[in-house]
Amino acid sequence: MLVDSHCHLDFPDFKSELEAVVARAGAAGIERIVTISTRVRRHAELIAIAERFAQVYCSVGTHPHHAHEELDITADDLAARSRHPKVVAIGEAGLDYHYDNSPRDAQEKGFRAHIAAARATQLPLVIHAREADDDMARILEEETGKGGFPAVLHCFTGTRDLAMRGVALGLFVSFTGILTFKNSDALRAIAAELPADRILVETDAPYLAPGPYRGKRNEPAYVVETAKTLAAVRGVTFDEIARQTTENFFRLFNKVPRTLAKTA
Repeated sequence: MLVDSHCHLDFPDFKSELEAVVARAGAAGIERIVTISTRVRRHAELIAIAERFAQVYCSVGTHPHHAHEELDITADDLAARSRHPKVVAIGEAGLDYHYDNSPRDAQEKGFRAHIAAARATQLPLVIHAREADDDMARILEEETGKGGFPAVLHCFTGTRDLAMRGVALGLFVSFTGILTFKNSDALRAIAAELPADRILVETDAPYLAPGPYRGKRNEPAYVVETAKTLAAVRGVTFDEIARQTTENFFRLFNKVPRTLAKTA
C-alpha cells in the first residue's frame, strides 16, 4: 500500500478522465489520495471530488500564489470548513518567493492564519515553501512557540537546514518526483538522512512527473516511482518504504480512516 499525500485532482488536466486516473492509482496500490486546496473559494469543487471517491480526501486552504485574494478568510473560517468529514488537512499555504505572485506580506499573513487553523483543529498543515527558507524557518519557530501544530513541508526542495529545523519542530517532510531527477543529488542526500518516521511521498500531480514519465502529465499512480527512489537512497526495500511512508501518513493525517467503509 502507498499513499499520494498531495495532488490536485480538481485541476483541468484531470477533468476528462478523473475516473480513470483514480482507477489507475488503485491498480498501482495507491489506496489513499489527498487532493489539495489552492483556493478556498473553489473548495466546493474539491469536496465534490472527495465525496465521489471513497479513497479520496481533501484539504482546505489558500496557496501562497493567491494569498492576497483570500486574506478575508480567517482561521475560524478554515476551521469551520474543516469539519466536513472528507476534509483532513489545512492548506496548502506558505511562502513562494520564486514567483512572488502574491505580495510577501500577504503570503505571511495568510500563512499565519492557516497555522492558527491547524493549531486550533490539530489537522495537519500542508506547507508550500519555495526559495523562502529563512523566513519559513523563522515563522515556523515563532508560531510553534505559541503552541504546537502538526505539519508537513510538502514537495520539499529546500536546504538541509530547513529540513532539520522542521523535523526538530515535529514536522514531516514530503518528497515528489523531483527526488528522481538527475540533478537532485543534494535532495537525495537530505532524504537519506531524515528520520524514518518523518518522511512522506506525494506526486503534486499534475506537476513534476517522476523519472520514466518526465515531461508528461503526472498522476497519483506515479508516486510509486518516487517511493522506489526514496527506498534506494535510504538503502531499504520498496516494501519497507511503502510501509513506513504509509504509517507516517496515517499518523499525520489521522482523520483519514485506516479502513474504508465497504459499499453495498
